[in-house]
Amino acid sequence: MTTERITFPGHSGDTLSARLDLPEGPHLATALFAHCFTCSKDIPAARRIAARLASMGIAVLRFDFTGLGHSKGEFANTTFTSNVGDLTAAAAYLERRGMAPSLLIGHSLGGAAVLKAARDMTGIKAVVTIGAPFDPEHVTHNFADALEDIQTKGKAQVDLGGRPFTIGKAFVEDVQAQALAPAIRDFRAALLVMHAPRDAVVGIENATNIFIAARHPKSFVTLDDADHLVTQARDAEYAAEVIAAWVARYLDLAPPAPPIGAPEGIVRVSEADPSGFLQDVQAGPHHLRADEPLAYGGTNRGPSPYGLLAAGLGACTSMTLRMYARRKGWPLKHVSVDVSHDKVHAQDAGTPNAANIDLFRRRITVTGDLDAEQRLKLLEIADKCPVHKTLEASSRVETELV
Repeated sequence: MTTERITFPGHSGDTLSARLDLPEGPHLATALFAHCFTCSKDIPAARRIAARLASMGIAVLRFDFTGLGHSKGEFANTTFTSNVGDLTAAAAYLERRGMAPSLLIGHSLGGAAVLKAARDMTGIKAVVTIGAPFDPEHVTHNFADALEDIQTKGKAQVDLGGRPFTIGKAFVEDVQAQALAPAIRDFRAALLVMHAPRDAVVGIENATNIFIAARHPKSFVTLDDADHLVTQARDAEYAAEVIAAWVARYLDLAPPAPPIGAPEGIVRVSEADPSGFLQDVQAGPHHLRADEPLAYGGTNRGPSPYGLLAAGLGACTSMTLRMYARRKGWPLKHVSVDVSHDKVHAQDAGTPNAANIDLFRRRITVTGDLDAEQRLKLLEIADKCPVHKTLEASSRVETELV
């Protein structure tokens, strides 16, 4: 994933700070991410979700609302309506770059903002909310003790998450005046509502109300015991994977066809978690993960590298047998291949020129009304699998450091 640090003018002309996370491969779609109340574009949940979407070809713009993070302007002068205006400005920036968004993602109050903004944005095909309030006024419970001062003095400084913020009267009056139900009902996009039942900041009933107000197509996914900020890596990764799988149903993510005669392309592997061994593996439009077992310091959230190598052998073997049986018209009903890998002494395998070699044991199960001769022929054909031939032949790996 490549990240551009960019700026663009917000609703009032103040410069907003943003990160545009770009796919390494083909750019298939663009998402716009709105962060939670008094948060920033750089919270872990936003980073993880953006990285996962970028791995499947979706560029993600995440920005700081006016007066927050690295964006200019006075937070005390902002309102919920100004947040929606910043979202509109972000979408306009992307459109000027030829990357108009088709997906909106909003976390907490940012989720309410994308619900409000989606109706008036063209080209939006899907909207995702994470821990969003149905009533934007809900956010005022975070500073309930200061509401009287805000009302009488026009503003007050409050402590939110250990940081001081000045909340203005205009903000309170604006969120009190908001009604999201009409906006949710009227926008023409698929909706995914994600919420944790134990969210102590925004109750689960908010997700229920959002879901009921929306038209189909709509989906609801629970985040189980995640907290409101989705601070745990496993919760953020789960949310990212669900969003990635869900959105593929509503966005056209088919990559452009390669030129005739072109090779399959590049398989890109990049670290997903530098503190461990988890890897994102991108093969064209397909995504999977690699990891190491817990015993080796990994988190066991994907096959090991040798597991992936064994999977390549097993998959190629099964495909080769199916291709052959289909061409012959044989009644092959099903194929399964079990592959194991070991390091063994060369003499045990009859190879005297090396101290040890890699031994792949392959156990093939075929079902169908096949006679003994056909079964023997399939066993012979298994050895003609291209990956089998590659593993048995001498290979060369050329490496350069970029």
